[in-house]
Amino acid sequence: MDFTIGGVSVPRGEKRRIEIPLARLFTQTMLSLPVTVFHGVGEGPRVWLDAALHGDELNGTEIIRRVLHRLSPARMNGVLVAAPVVNVFGFVQQSRYLPDRKDLNRSFPGSAGGSLASRIAHLFLKEVVSRCTHGVDLHTGSLHRTNLPQVRANLDDPETLRCARAFGGPLRIHLKTVPGSLRDACVKRGIPILVYEAGEPLRFNEDAIATGTAGVLRMLAELRMIRGRRPPRPSRSIEVRRTAWVRSPRSGILHMEATLGARVRAKQRLAQITDPFGASFLALRAPRAGIVIGCTNNPLVNRGDAVVHIAVPFPAPRRPGASRA
Repeated sequence: MDFTIGGVSVPRGEKRRIEIPLARLFTQTMLSLPVTVFHGVGEGPRVWLDAALHGDELNGTEIIRRVLHRLSPARMNGVLVAAPVVNVFGFVQQSRYLPDRKDLNRSFPGSAGGSLASRIAHLFLKEVVSRCTHGVDLHTGSLHRTNLPQVRANLDDPETLRCARAFGGPLRIHLKTVPGSLRDACVKRGIPILVYEAGEPLRFNEDAIATGTAGVLRMLAELRMIRGRRPPRPSRSIEVRRTAWVRSPRSGILHMEATLGARVRAKQRLAQITDPFGASFLALRAPRAGIVIGCTNNPLVNRGDAVVHIAVPFPAPRRPGASRA
């Protein structure tokens, strides 16, 4: 049976590029949601990959390009739907947001008669998500932030956990969903979805891209959609169920000392905050032991700004001398 999306049918064993109309510009030029469909020769899951829900997050777009370069529908089972640029408006403008300044990843499930963001969210759920059994949503850190490669998911769901373990990467994090996000809409529909966060916006981060590409291929292999040798798993993947941002207690100039992926001790100095004249100094310290999974890249901070994101491994390590009971 053919796989149909956007009114276009894709037979077994074929690959097809499809443009799903989104909206017109002021000039009446039509912008479309571009998707590529790989319809395998055998039965199997139907998986979508999406990137650039935030238009300035580019690593996912490159991950999808590399994954598609490795695949052939003649050697696949199931269906792969790739949407490398969902927020086309933001992508063209190199902006996180849509022209109305709405965040597409806070606009799900959307509606056919709502704002531009709401209409795109509704269309993506209807044309892509509803036709698939599993999904991977690819992201980076937001403006002036960078993330250690990490998978965020509902790890209490057995199928989602299976996919997260296959994906691998340094961290898999169990987090509650954010209202209005794509993951929230999928979890409410019972669709297993992984959110991959790695790197920073408007940059290609090679480690983040390589880790994400290998993770997607391992997941597809776990679902028996592709054959052949899987990319090797990382030596260790840590499960996390608690994270927290360390915020700046004052405004000033930030001098980071902690690095992504570093293990830090409670009370360890993460950064120094000074004024431009060298007349004052404040140490920013870790409130607890954990792993640095994200940080700001901007040395100018205001009081209350998020500076360092720390994850606590699960189960949390015991303090020296603590009881095993």
